[in-house]
Amino acid sequence: MRALTLPLCAVLTAGACKSDETISGHGGAGHVWTLKKVDGQAFDAQAIIEFPEEGKITGQGPCNRFNSTQSVPYPWFEAGPIMATRMACPDLAAEQVFFSALAEMTLSEVAGGTPILSNDAGREMVFKAQP
Repeated sequence: MRALTLPLCAVLTAGACKSDETISGHGGAGHVWTLKKVDGQAFDAQAIIEFPEEGKITGQGPCNRFNSTQSVPYPWFEAGPIMATRMACPDLAAEQVFFSALAEMTLSEVAGGTPILSNDAGREMVFKAQP
């Protein structure tokens, strides 16, 4: 019996190590999230973010599509280099606010369909799921 238990424990432990510890594995995946507030102020431009799979961040700023990575475990948050297309539009100022805030976020929380990204300096981004 002991000979069977040891291999079974090894398989179970290895499987547990492969779980998604980024925001996508804690309620962020499977949704398109629309930015509603930055630092307590309504964000009037259109910006979305998605967490399609472990370590991946994609979305659309007010002007440009972007993608990034996330490698720190939940509840920590760190967007890796944000790579975006470079199209001009009337909302470039709002886009700068969006990308700048996203790059500064260090904590994440997904509760009740509302992801909140924040940092120790008191900055905050509040998103809502698109219907």
